[in-house]
Amino acid sequence: MAEKGRTVGIKDVAREAGVSVGTVSNVINRPDAVPEATRVRVQRAIARLGYVRSESARQLRAGRSRIMALLVLDMGNPFFVDVARGAERAAREAGLGVMVCNSAQNPQEEAAYLSLFAEQRVRGVLVTPADADGGNLAAFRRHRIPFVLVDRVAAGTSECSVSVDDVAGGRMAVGHLAAAGHRRIAYVSGPGHLQQVRDRRVGALAALEEAGLPPETLRELPTERLDVAAGRDAGHRLLGLPERPTAVFCANDLLALGVLQALYAAGVDVPGEMAIVGYDDIEFAAAAAVPLTSVRQPAASMGALAAGMLLEETGPQAREHRHRRVVLQPELVVRDSSLIRR
Repeated sequence: MAEKGRTVGIKDVAREAGVSVGTVSNVINRPDAVPEATRVRVQRAIARLGYVRSESARQLRAGRSRIMALLVLDMGNPFFVDVARGAERAAREAGLGVMVCNSAQNPQEEAAYLSLFAEQRVRGVLVTPADADGGNLAAFRRHRIPFVLVDRVAAGTSECSVSVDDVAGGRMAVGHLAAAGHRRIAYVSGPGHLQQVRDRRVGALAALEEAGLPPETLRELPTERLDVAAGRDAGHRLLGLPERPTAVFCANDLLALGVLQALYAAGVDVPGEMAIVGYDDIEFAAAAAVPLTSVRQPAASMGALAAGMLLEETGPQAREHRHRRVVLQPELVVRDSSLIRR
């Protein structure tokens, strides 16, 4: 019996079962190679002692981790929760686990986590970059740990990526508002260094051009973050404008829900006085006080596809792997917050 307080090792199990260390190793790793009676005796010893094999030591010997990392911008955003669920499902089917981390939209936090992943020698990384310049990923590349970009394509990278056509999404959102007769539209955009925010603005301006409207039709209100509190603040700013817009396009649903809260508290009718369109179509969008029109992203599919690419790149056929970029298409889901004006 191992000493109290000391970690039980494979030698303790061998001593308890009256077999060699090699036999215990075979029971753990190749049970079919061990006679049943011996296998049962070893398994009982493992249960009695509470032995748990050191996965980190096994991985060190094998040179291959069974953990992939997922680094996202904000785990407080249900969109990224859905991405994580998709990635976890694909990883679990392959016998792997996923370590989920949050950069908080901060390039410094992102750099710290990437360093941690390198130190832990994870199998690979799924990452939604917070660093617009791609410097963090460039530095991480020297560790030769594969990574896949999720929800965007970063400048200067050739690695695999899974993203959504955000230009098309922005075009859908503002095209919908322009078709409804709106001629003063605000874009609550979020942090300007995020590529998704910029792409959605490009799409919004393209929709205005297609509708024959000048770019001045769109008034941008940037925010420091992509959360409900930032949306509420933007809503208060909208209410203070000398000439209020009649519609608002928000870079994500959390911003849109915050704007909706501010307008509701001020007694502004949505959509009668101001229509709102969000982005992501998170679960809460349909359950809002005024059900929210939103551009739907296939978040879970995005996570599963990205994890699948990483598994291909790190699996038995890794030498045959070729990097590719998958761009998924968004879908506009129209609800009460943007009813067509008559």
